[in-house]
Amino acid sequence: MDFRKIDNLSVDCVVLRLEENTLKVLLRKRALNLYDENSPVIDDWVLPGHYVLKSNNLGETANRVFKELTGEDHLNKNQFRTYGNAARIKSDKDLLWVRSRGAKVRTITVAYYLIVASNKDLLDMDDSLKWFKLKSLPQLGFDHHQIINDAYEDIKGKIITDPLIFDFMPIKFTLNELQMAFESILDVELDNRNFRKKVSSKSYIVPLEEKQKGVSKKPSRLYMFSKDVYNQVVETDYIINK
Repeated sequence: MDFRKIDNLSVDCVVLRLEENTLKVLLRKRALNLYDENSPVIDDWVLPGHYVLKSNNLGETANRVFKELTGEDHLNKNQFRTYGNAARIKSDKDLLWVRSRGAKVRTITVAYYLIVASNKDLLDMDDSLKWFKLKSLPQLGFDHHQIINDAYEDIKGKIITDPLIFDFMPIKFTLNELQMAFESILDVELDNRNFRKKVSSKSYIVPLEEKQKGVSKKPSRLYMFSKDVYNQVVETDYIINK
């Protein structure tokens, strides 16, 4: 394997999850202090990513990032956009960071997003990694704010017709949890009765002979998403109506 990097081609990864019905994104701390009064101090956040190795393609590079975070090889990643504007790296901090890494100022970035289930823990969540609310992001490097917004818009555009919502869910979930997930991501309020009627008609949302455990109120029935059934009966109508 050729471990040399292509120094003007990178992959950035938007990792998203729902936590207490709030959409969050995973960011990595970016810090650099050259103790030079002519050089800016870098202390902000960026998306997890890597430069592409000469022996890797784009998908393999994204897999490398996601495996470092999740420990899994085969994930349902989504490539959604490429960023190659000549002026995308222009601030003093960004220029210093790129040069400190021996990379090119003109860099093309291919962006992927990965949805992590609400009950899944990531590997090695040290101080350099942190979940932030999508609506309350810290100071970000490069054009990563735009990349995050574009990932979110892509998800909102697909989540009604594609089964992306189930990537946010634990394997077993209640209809109420599913509805709250839709409402949180789309920032809408859905009619409970209509939602349940619509969802109950979908053969790939499978009712189980199980109910919630450890809840103080009356436990609700649990359901699972069947990808096999979905692939057999994939439809053109929406899972929900906005």
